Amino acid sequence: MDGIVLADAGVGRQGGAAGRGTAVMPLAVFMPLTAVTAVTAITMTLTALPVHAQDKSTTIGGIYTCVTQDGRKLTSDRPIPECASREQRLLNTDGSTRRMVPPAMSPEEQAAAEARKRQLDNEKALQQDAIRRDRNLLQRYKDEAAHQRAREAALDDIRKAMQLSEQRLKDLSAERKPLMEETEFYKGKRLPFKLQHQLDTNEAAAAAQRESIENQRAEIVRLNRIFDDELARLRRMWAGQPPGMPDKPVATKVAPTVPPSGPASR
Repeated sequence: MDGIVLADAGVGRQGGAAGRGTAVMPLAVFMPLTAVTAVTAITMTLTALPVHAQDKSTTIGGIYTCVTQDGRKLTSDRPIPECASREQRLLNTDGSTRRMVPPAMSPEEQAAAEARKRQLDNEKALQQDAIRRDRNLLQRYKDEAAHQRAREAALDDIRKAMQLSEQRLKDLSAERKPLMEETEFYKGKRLPFKLQHQLDTNEAAAAAQRESIENQRAEIVRLNRIFDDELARLRRMWAGQPPGMPDKPVATKVAPTVPPSGPASR
């Protein structure tokens, strides 16, 4: 067949010549398009095959290999139980090494590893807390004068409370004086219930105020210690130390041992 005949029906109905009513187109015009399409599809398929094979060799499957304690080389498509206590090599399907599989840990080793991890996590959390604490200190106190003002403000409240307790203690002492004078009338006798009750109440109130004063004094010592520690850290950070750095331990000097004096041994 030399070509494809396309009929023009409209022209044929008008009685035109065959050359005018039909169009002859060579088959060769259609063949190159079909061939190019087929070749292009085959080329794209062949081009994609190596990529697919490469992806499969590196992402799918794998070969485990190891050498046992007695020198045997084992290979498997899954972790090898005989080499659970030894290092195993995981290979890609093309023979390249994907990664090294460490030996499995014993229950004791696993427990120790978990304990180490908990310790590291705890140390990390403490370090983060220390960094946050130091940054808050730097934001709160721009200089040593600001820190001293905060110290005085905190101590002032306690000092005022202590003054109130001391004044109350003086008042209780003054209230007790006439009660003690009244007891002079009952020497060698049992005190009346009302007088005894007043004395006991006065003594209990005075004891409570004395305890309060001792607690306030201890609180002053505690607050001063806190502010002293803060000031020491602030001075180091103002000098350039990063927040969260641990305090340097104070080196203790050990006195040299002096041999006891006495006659030299011969």
